Amino acid sequence: METLDLKKTYKHLYMPSAKKVELVDVPALNFVMLDGAIEPGQAPGTSPLFEENMQALYGAAYTLKFMVKQRKDNPVDYPVMAMEGLWWVEDGCFDITVKDNWFYTVMILQPDLVTQDVFDDALQQLRKKKGSLPAFDRLRLETWEEGRCVQIMHVGPYATEPATIEKMRAFIGENGLQDGVGLGGKHHEIYLGDPRRAAPDKLKTVLRHPVKWGDRG
Repeated sequence: METLDLKKTYKHLYMPSAKKVELVDVPALNFVMLDGAIEPGQAPGTSPLFEENMQALYGAAYTLKFMVKQRKDNPVDYPVMAMEGLWWVEDGCFDITVKDNWFYTVMILQPDLVTQDVFDDALQQLRKKKGSLPAFDRLRLETWEEGRCVQIMHVGPYATEPATIEKMRAFIGENGLQDGVGLGGKHHEIYLGDPRRAAPDKLKTVLRHPVKWGDRG
């Protein structure tokens, strides 16, 4: 059986340095995605809709993995990658300390062999197993190219992310760039740890912002 090591192939994107901000070019990649919004007065950790969406996203990702691994012709095994979140606001400036006006896309990287037909078959299997949950209707397969970005590994609780983001913004300014967040770009987090299991000071989260070259765009 063929094995795809997505974690190794995309190591530079999913295991960056925690000591320095890096400039990277993110190519077009294949994702299962799902959109939502944090309800007023809630946060990602308390939002019922966010929990429902995460369950649907992981359900689709594992269904795809096992369907491809167990198929009779050309079975392929690959790891289910970490969940990622794109975050933005539509009513002002993005502030990571204010969470109840956030819109989001949660997503999980897929190998290129996961085509639309494969995704449709997996979604049908998921509905047969779990029922017609509303979140399943929001799932989609999409190729997305993030382009030029800055990124760093944040180690610690989510509440201390602002200090790491300031390091990113300092790097952006020192290198004649513009932070794309707030200019149509989205704050990107890749969750390499499970906050329900890992100690807060051990959590690892990749933080990534799209950037533009000064006033040239």
